[in-house]
Amino acid sequence: MFKKNKTCANCVMDTTDSEIIFDKNGVCDHCNTYYKNIEPYWNPNDKGWSEISKVADKIKKEGEGKEFDCIIGMSGGIDSSYLVYLAKEKLGLRPLVFHVDAGGNSQQAVHNIERIVDKLDLDLYTEVIDWEEMKDLQLSFFKSGISHVDTPQDHAFFATMYKFASRYNVKYILTGGNYSTECIRNPLEWMYYQSDARQLKDIQEKFGTVELKNFPTTNILWHKFYLPYVKGIKLIRPLDFMPYHKEDATQFLVDHLDYQRYAQKHFESRFTRFYEGYWLPTKFGFDTRKVQYSSLIVTGQMTRKEALEKLEKPAFDEGTIKHDFEYIATKLGISIDELQSYLDAPNKKYTDYKNQMWLYNLGAKVMRFMGMEKGGKR
Repeated sequence: MFKKNKTCANCVMDTTDSEIIFDKNGVCDHCNTYYKNIEPYWNPNDKGWSEISKVADKIKKEGEGKEFDCIIGMSGGIDSSYLVYLAKEKLGLRPLVFHVDAGGNSQQAVHNIERIVDKLDLDLYTEVIDWEEMKDLQLSFFKSGISHVDTPQDHAFFATMYKFASRYNVKYILTGGNYSTECIRNPLEWMYYQSDARQLKDIQEKFGTVELKNFPTTNILWHKFYLPYVKGIKLIRPLDFMPYHKEDATQFLVDHLDYQRYAQKHFESRFTRFYEGYWLPTKFGFDTRKVQYSSLIVTGQMTRKEALEKLEKPAFDEGTIKHDFEYIATKLGISIDELQSYLDAPNKKYTDYKNQMWLYNLGAKVMRFMGMEKGGKR
């Protein structure tokens, strides 16, 4: 179905990213961007720990007399779960654990969130998204034919947490985002910016059947500029300031906090498991494991040989995909045949719908000029 691809000599990214560029040694621009723009400035060591400890001291001081001194968005995945432990037990913070239920939680995710919150004696706040609106919006994205059909749930996660922080004047949001497992990023043609509210609304206007009255929305200007520079709300990524090895962190949580493993990163959501494990590679030929494994390769957590061996097997379990397909169709209130029709329909790109790409490009240029943008290539 898909043509043979050229693969990077250093990681496992390949020409399924149509914008990939190889140097004379066959190394891709994802790797070279990491080695040039991230690795020299990243300090997952004693220096980094000293820096994040000072930040934590400031958070604790400003939070004196309050019920909590920061919030942490928790999905139940490894990054956010380990961050919750780290913040409470190592940094001495008093976080409010914030979870958004967009209708896709797996039983494993529910288990992991409950166990960690209970064992660490923390408070959990859960925001439940209006399912009728969420369902209709999710269906609109399937109808649109674009690759980033997970945008509704991710947009809801970010928007809800940012709005909560703004409403209650919470000055610090801690996130599990990190270079260790995410320094190689999904190409834009695979996963466009989930925060683009203009595109979200355009797709809903074209394909939706209900008005979004309760669904939370955000936009790049609001959360990238207004919140941090006007409201003074800071987004902190503590995992970037210390050694963070995915397997070691996972095993620690399993041993000490009764954590249950997932088959793959982001599989704490049943929808994401279906989307990344089956929909993306089957309909578009995009395998997000290549991004995830490549991050682990350049940070020394996996060999290229190990990654290539894993990629020889499909991203989804052949034995369960029929059940997952039926589950998603039923969840969306449609027939299996209708969902199959969206899988078979012509593919579209984010450029086929209204978007704010110009604004993201402008913001990236400004932030790079100011030395604030050190993320990987998109």
